Amino acid sequence: MAERLTFTKGHGTENDFVLVPDLEGVLDLTAPLAAAIADRRAGVGGDGVIRVVPTEAASDQAVRDQAPHARWFMDYRNADGSLSEMCGNGTRVFAAFLRREGLESADEFAIATRAGVKHVRVDGDGFAVGLGPWRLGDPATAQRDGFDALVHLDDLEPFSALTVDVGNPHTVVALPEAVDLDAVDLTTAPAVRPEPVHGTNVEIVRPLGPGHVAMRVFERGVGETRSCGTGACAAAIATSFWAGSLDTGSTWVVDVPGGRLTVRLLPDQGVELAGPAALVADGVIDLAQLSRRAQP
Repeated sequence: MAERLTFTKGHGTENDFVLVPDLEGVLDLTAPLAAAIADRRAGVGGDGVIRVVPTEAASDQAVRDQAPHARWFMDYRNADGSLSEMCGNGTRVFAAFLRREGLESADEFAIATRAGVKHVRVDGDGFAVGLGPWRLGDPATAQRDGFDALVHLDDLEPFSALTVDVGNPHTVVALPEAVDLDAVDLTTAPAVRPEPVHGTNVEIVRPLGPGHVAMRVFERGVGETRSCGTGACAAAIATSFWAGSLDTGSTWVVDVPGGRLTVRLLPDQGVELAGPAALVADGVIDLAQLSRRAQP
């Protein structure tokens, strides 16, 4: 491995990432190395690390199979180094990097993720990403009871919640009016029952009006973040479900601490996420300084 790595720092509604270009497909982005890079005190700092690598060079055969459709693979790791299927805000930042570097020049293109091919298009000053089909975690229970999970927040009674898979797992809580959204303690992970085998992101949502919600999120492997793109999609889907209207073509505005995202429901349980993407810094990582933290 080279002793120095170039990187770009970017964010989507303040959900921030360190992008590491690996155009030759030779970097072994281990969990300890990713965690060291993402460390906000001893590393560059970010909610996740994204390796930019040719799809055909991915180690996972299921990802390499996407190469005919997408030239570049978004190899994403959470801040703790754990692998994630994909990241909604990260896809936009990834797309912005590809366009800036001339790796993609079209206004519409595809990227490979562990959750399959995602289609990106330029949308004003940002990007819109089709995240593919979503599904409820337990449709039968959700249809019968209106929820399929319980989430424990602070010392309050458990709240009913809905599990939604948007390429990665989410559990959405509709917060009662009596509970202040800003006052909920998310310094520790909410307890979810039944406990998901592979963990879950937890969104707490406050309806603000027709097609408009506010949201906070605790991301698995990270903690509370300023935004979560797939979480915004899950929040819109869950709120639509509870309202009894999963209308195709409906648009939701989702306010997060880091800004505003737009979610559109598509045919065949598809969903599109739109919002800004900013690349704010470029630099060099001295691996010798990270070596102690990055040791397996």
